[in-house]
Amino acid sequence: VIFSKGHASPLYYSFLKAAGAITDDELLTFRKLGSRLEGHPTPVLPWVDVATGSLGQGLPIGVGVALAGKRLDQLPYRVWVLCGDSEFAEGSIWGAFEHAAFNGLDNLTAIIDVNRLGQTRETMHGWDLDSYANRALAFGWHAIEIDGHDVDAIDRAFTEAAEARDRPTVIVAKTKKGKGASEVEDKEGKHGKPLSDPKKAIEELGGERSLTVSVAKPTGNPEPHRPDVGDVSWPQWGPDDEVATRRAYGDALAALGGERVDVVALDGEVSNSTYSELFRKAHPDRYFEMFIAEQQMVAAAVGLQVRHYRPFASTFAAFFSRAYDFVRMAAISRAHMCLAGSHAGVAIGEDGPSQMALEDLAIFRAIHTSTVLYPSDPNQAAALVRAMADYPGIAYMRTSRGATPTIYGPDDRFEIGGSTVLRSSDDDQITLIGAGVTLHEALKAADELNAQGIAARVIDLYSIKPVDEETVRQAAADTGAIITVEDHWPEGGLGDAVLSALAEVEGVRVHKLAVTGMPGSGKPAELLHEFGIDSDAIVAAAQDLVRTPAGAN
Repeated sequence: VIFSKGHASPLYYSFLKAAGAITDDELLTFRKLGSRLEGHPTPVLPWVDVATGSLGQGLPIGVGVALAGKRLDQLPYRVWVLCGDSEFAEGSIWGAFEHAAFNGLDNLTAIIDVNRLGQTRETMHGWDLDSYANRALAFGWHAIEIDGHDVDAIDRAFTEAAEARDRPTVIVAKTKKGKGASEVEDKEGKHGKPLSDPKKAIEELGGERSLTVSVAKPTGNPEPHRPDVGDVSWPQWGPDDEVATRRAYGDALAALGGERVDVVALDGEVSNSTYSELFRKAHPDRYFEMFIAEQQMVAAAVGLQVRHYRPFASTFAAFFSRAYDFVRMAAISRAHMCLAGSHAGVAIGEDGPSQMALEDLAIFRAIHTSTVLYPSDPNQAAALVRAMADYPGIAYMRTSRGATPTIYGPDDRFEIGGSTVLRSSDDDQITLIGAGVTLHEALKAADELNAQGIAARVIDLYSIKPVDEETVRQAAADTGAIITVEDHWPEGGLGDAVLSALAEVEGVRVHKLAVTGMPGSGKPAELLHEFGIDSDAIVAAAQDLVRTPAGAN
């Protein structure tokens, strides 16, 4: 059961009390500091699978849980989602209707509490039950209209929903908000407000009752279906190979799926660009095409991890911004999932700024419990795919469109929270820090600077969060000057991650190179040069920093 209308938490907690899961004393801690009974339900309570309260998310997540039941677990459990009528103004709800019908999720039932009242006024459709039912029918759902206060009608509707085949069911229930309590019944402006005279309301509702219910325990112990796994050849590349990290991500994901039956993949209909198509070809039964619906893709990933799968969801990095609130709520749900964004930065070239993710590192760094990775070569990308599969929380990998040289061996190790020092000497005068595309520019710049007699240390900061504070601080102590270079806006990305590591370090000069203007189309090399993040710009910045005495303006 998912309470998509999370503001109905008092009802949910009352159910738990009636079932004996919580006590009267705990029920009275509702919304208080330290209580498990938060204003909107979260998995702090073991009976809550996902956090709700940001409306429009419960049903999309329910689609993911139902997909797991129908296609993966192959078990007869059902998914019930209680929705508020106000949240049907959210486009994500109708995206869920589309996907549920397309996938024939007859194990999914949505219940709409049509009480006609939103927070400030009447909802878009009021008590027009037909408007909800007809829309559902148009999407291919089975629709049942009922009086939401008629217990027998509710029971019949639930039975009918459970017997539906090949399509999901929506129960459109007409209700009166606050029914039976004259102070609030069907009155606007009462959302979320306590009663001024609760004793009177209790009397109107029939007086105090110590309601308890007997909860039937599940019968049997059915095991989810799990496919067999075989021997897997892990992908690897040699020093002469030039490979895009997005391709390495796809190769590694397909191999990981061969090692682990809990790994599943989703994509926003760009799998031939993200290379998750390699997983689809190898493991079609565990691949979920989510089409151009990034919110639904992330929500389905959250639903799949409810059933203990490890989802990898892929699309262009820029398009994850459409699903930011779903990622934010996934963190509140304590979700464990992996996201991969390809085609990052101006280095994608001619496609132009609508396709260029220039804020993704900042977005994902801000997510609670997140891990943010930006591999620089194929062997590193493959190793980090395996590492992120075991890491708790939400892991994000940024991959590059263009092919880059292979600088690591297949046996090199990369820890989350680590970095790699690729150039180093006792005479280093400056440190260059990059990742992904800009690491290769930093290496070229270091070679040019060395030819000029300027020794430069180069750090591959592939783990943007958590950042390798020890290595960064050591470089600051050794060289006193740092240049960060990133294919990203200046705010919130690699440069700011470095600055956060140096917040309490005195005497170090840091110069950030980043994209500062609105890009257009062009060849990748042209755009890197135009926005001052190529090797030429790094060399020029390093020369200025080395020649400028510390403390000079």
